[in-house]
Amino acid sequence: MSSASVSHAAGASGDAPVRVLEDLAGLVQLLSDGTVTRRSDAEGLPVPSFRPTLSVEWKDVVYSPNHGLKLRIYKPAASSAATAANADGDGDGPPTKLPVLVYFHGGGFCVGSFDHPNFHACCLRLAGELPALVVSAGYRLAPENRLPAAHDDARTLVSWLRAQAAAGAPDPWLAERADLGRVFFTGDSAGGNIAHHVAVALGSGLLGVAPARVAGCVLLWPFFTGVERTRSEAESPPGPFVTLPVYDQFCRLSLPPGATRDHPALNPFGPDSPALDSVALPPALVVVAEHDLLRDRAAGYAARLVAMGKPVELVEFQGQHHGFFPVDPWGDAGDELVRVVRRFVYGGTSGN
Repeated sequence: MSSASVSHAAGASGDAPVRVLEDLAGLVQLLSDGTVTRRSDAEGLPVPSFRPTLSVEWKDVVYSPNHGLKLRIYKPAASSAATAANADGDGDGPPTKLPVLVYFHGGGFCVGSFDHPNFHACCLRLAGELPALVVSAGYRLAPENRLPAAHDDARTLVSWLRAQAAAGAPDPWLAERADLGRVFFTGDSAGGNIAHHVAVALGSGLLGVAPARVAGCVLLWPFFTGVERTRSEAESPPGPFVTLPVYDQFCRLSLPPGATRDHPALNPFGPDSPALDSVALPPALVVVAEHDLLRDRAAGYAARLVAMGKPVELVEFQGQHHGFFPVDPWGDAGDELVRVVRRFVYGGTSGN
């Protein structure tokens, strides 16, 4: 049984009849009086089954009391981590300390949550099979909280991580298993966009994580936009979830009212976006899907960074659509994605 929540965003008021301004597949509705109704059940994705042999513990922690935001820490069992590492030819199993993978979920900045079953399954796989200590962070959603709210929440998460490192990791799970000298920021779709903005803030000196150290970023089909259509957007390959109208609707609902798709929050190379040439970006892995309408923009993002001399690896998954990993976390493409991310985390980027 589904249920709905009601909240308010900035909008019109008065005695005029209330009408629906935006309806996002019945999941989110923005009304003319500023009211937002939101379904609270699983949001459109098939709920995945779980592999009982994957031994990973998890717990939820509040990282932003002001906004009631939580994160979920995933800690692989020592035996599970050893099995994954040895299967990859690492000999004696993983080190006592594991790299930290900070994960931001997708959903066009409008839907999804850190504890959604599909994103939960993705984090279980990444934690148990890389192996890594995964920190999956929730953030405020639009249209109730339009951009840059999600980016601001990511900065708060980085501050939380910095405090953990400075205090010698007071959370017992981090103290026990986290190598805070190897932190990777990652996310899919909107989460990949967030990971990019975190990397830019860190590389520009606007945000600090020391004494922790960022070792890289993994951007999975990142949600970037622009006023001028790319070829993949114009051709709009059919996908199970993200179509061009839905893509545009996410933009309208997540950006400040009146903003265009060239807004710096969504277009990293827009007319008002900060130049990235001198930004000390960490090594990055950018993953795209062949049949994703966002494919060309993400591939172009990687190419422009490479032209600037940034260490970026681009991997394309043939035959796949946008969000294939959370859509089918245990599928063959998910198996290969985990291998690709594992190689990047433990072996580094293949270079530029």
